[in-house]
Amino acid sequence: MRKFFCWFSLVVAMMMASPACAQTAQGTFETGNGTFLLNGKPFVVKAAEIHYPRIPKPYWDHRIKMCKALGMNTVCIYIFWNIHEQREGEFDFTGNNDVAEFCRLAQKNGMYVIVRPGPYVCAEWEMGGLPWWLLKKKDIKLRERDPYFMERVKIFEQKVGEQLAGLTIQNGGPIIMVQVENEYGSYGEDKPYVSEIRDCLRGIYGKDLALFQCDWSSNFEKNGLDDLTWTMNFGTGANINDQFRRLGELRPNAPKMCSEFWSGWFDKWGARHETRPAKDMVEGMDEMLSKGISFSLYMTHGGTSFGHWAGANSPGFAPDVTSYDYDAPINEYGHATEKYYELREMMQKYSDKKLPAVPKAPMPIITIPKFELTEFATLMTATGTMKEGQAETGALKTFEEMNMGWGLMIYSTRLPEISSESVLTGEFHDFAQVFIDGKYIGKIDRVKNEKSLTIPAVKKGADLTIIVEGMGRINFGRAIKDFKGIVGNVTLSTETDEAEMVLTPKNWTNVAIPDYYEIAKGSLDMVKSFNEKLPDMKGSVPGIAVTRNYQESAQLTDFFKPGYHRGYFNLTKVGDTFLNFETWGKGQVYVNGHALGRIWSIGPQQTLYVPGCWLKKGKNEIIVLDVVGPKEAVVWGQAVPELNKLQLEKSNKHNNIGDKPDLNSATPAATGAFNGGNGWQTVKFNAPAKGRYLAIECLSTQKENDRVAIAEIYLQGTDGKRISREPWTTKYANSEEENGNHTGDKVYDLQESTYWQTEKGATLPHLLVIDLGSEQTISALEYLPRAEQGAPGSVKNYKIYLY
Repeated sequence: MRKFFCWFSLVVAMMMASPACAQTAQGTFETGNGTFLLNGKPFVVKAAEIHYPRIPKPYWDHRIKMCKALGMNTVCIYIFWNIHEQREGEFDFTGNNDVAEFCRLAQKNGMYVIVRPGPYVCAEWEMGGLPWWLLKKKDIKLRERDPYFMERVKIFEQKVGEQLAGLTIQNGGPIIMVQVENEYGSYGEDKPYVSEIRDCLRGIYGKDLALFQCDWSSNFEKNGLDDLTWTMNFGTGANINDQFRRLGELRPNAPKMCSEFWSGWFDKWGARHETRPAKDMVEGMDEMLSKGISFSLYMTHGGTSFGHWAGANSPGFAPDVTSYDYDAPINEYGHATEKYYELREMMQKYSDKKLPAVPKAPMPIITIPKFELTEFATLMTATGTMKEGQAETGALKTFEEMNMGWGLMIYSTRLPEISSESVLTGEFHDFAQVFIDGKYIGKIDRVKNEKSLTIPAVKKGADLTIIVEGMGRINFGRAIKDFKGIVGNVTLSTETDEAEMVLTPKNWTNVAIPDYYEIAKGSLDMVKSFNEKLPDMKGSVPGIAVTRNYQESAQLTDFFKPGYHRGYFNLTKVGDTFLNFETWGKGQVYVNGHALGRIWSIGPQQTLYVPGCWLKKGKNEIIVLDVVGPKEAVVWGQAVPELNKLQLEKSNKHNNIGDKPDLNSATPAATGAFNGGNGWQTVKFNAPAKGRYLAIECLSTQKENDRVAIAEIYLQGTDGKRISREPWTTKYANSEEENGNHTGDKVYDLQESTYWQTEKGATLPHLLVIDLGSEQTISALEYLPRAEQGAPGSVKNYKIYLY
């Protein structure tokens, strides 16, 4: 018996030591003198940023293995508050939200984990990860010490802690560091708020777990806390020594880490697909590793912002596409790119072991022949499938006031007689279509900064209907408090011989149609059932479109063309594919109940990635909610994605000669020459200048025959503070490199790694004109050249005008 007991004890001890166990021995990770220390030994963090909600759970293990084969030793993850608490007080950490399981998988594959639990994360994600329902409290202050906001933050962080606190390295788990807030210097200056987030996390994860802050080299001092590790965020091509210069001055013995080294960039609807050279990325990471600098590669694998989770950027409103490919080394669907193999070759130099083999993809790529979606139901059909409370009469309501996070609203009211044309004006968030008595009048697109539309004369009792689709809430900057629907009042203005008349309708019907598969399916099932019961009926009845196929539905009025379309396709084998929607208008797609994401004919994305694990042999269902209506209701699956095909009404360039100002007789607010090199420079005006338009005339560059490039511009008011750039738009640019997305709006997009750049071979001087939105009094201009070594394209001689 004693022998058996000894043998049994030995087996148990061996099992406990096995890598397959949930946890290993307790360990330590801390900030040392010039280096991080893992279990007391120097350690360089080589982290791969990947986001578990952007990857189907069956593919998690494969993606982690891809990162390990790249030479990474850590995975870095955001925690998306709004996907875990989609309704206040209802938390979900199951299925694709099982973040603890993701961390255990990382540990099983020999990887450590860095956790970034926000509460704000940015990530080109809906509202930067904050839940929409916070906006039900209209006066809430986000990312500040607002009592309600902080109450909900602490509840959320505690719930995350219940999942992850037991997985820290001190408890034998893989988590080595946790981040406090996220790039707060780009939002404001509020150390007490950041300190309260720190204290919250410290109370959850204990005093021994390493906490850190990330920010840009230009703003990290605003909120840097003395007891936290400071890390920098910057992108491919950046001057690395310059990025760490100030940190080295303040903390000469601190380890250096780039917590977000941007491998590529995100895509926006209506702009070209973003790419970054592999050579610049690899050289930058090689330089960091040669100097013992830790990093997290953002993104190593971007994945997909499935469903309604893609956010939007600001100033203005620039919604992000569904694909989060990010031009990352591992592409959207998990395959290694040329960038991957170039990076892997370099990373091998810094490994004392041969890197693991690159794992095979879990699914093959398949194609699907073209098929038609023959079933159709109008938007109004959805009202018959929903619970009570989705319709209200009276004043205009936002999504949030109707207790709806995502979807669209149908607003309608009766008009008095208006005998001539009138201008309809309002704040429409985000894409509005206007109908009079069921006839389509036009659209108002927030992306284009549109706020009004001319409508024809109407008779008394005419029905005004406005369908408003909400896209992703803004995820960066002060504009994250982004209400959806009609925000404020709608007015109709018209002029008669006697006077100008302004009409503000007060009595509206508000109908909310949430973005859920169950509503889409229920609407189509209702129509199908109605058709089966009344096979000879055609046309429509109140609230329901009765059609046998799409061709019959085309006979409906304009008002009924937006709606739900359903079709089916059969598979003999399953695999990943890319469904093409370039014949469609704008909306959402579901396959077998899974929300794939948004489509919009303008591009650049024309396909949606369909993971093979969501398909099945035999019959598969697809539903498209098209708020505009397709040119042709057909879909096919192709073997490669289409992420760079624009179908715009006009070019993105701002070179309309009619917008070019005549500055020959104008007096500059400032003239002079910028210094060469990286970093911010400020031009103080001799006297305050007043005007609505800012014109920067670039007369020469620091390097002869160079193209002009400007990364960011700010203007200071008479109080010396930066004025808001939220209303800014680009009015004119005599040269812009459109294919590289280096258009004039890049100088005020809140991103220091993007820039306006003139076309190759374009001759000096160059002129950029910005509409400030209203007349302003300006005392100074702040200018930032490109972040790369030597600041290519830097302006030398300049003239600055306000007019």
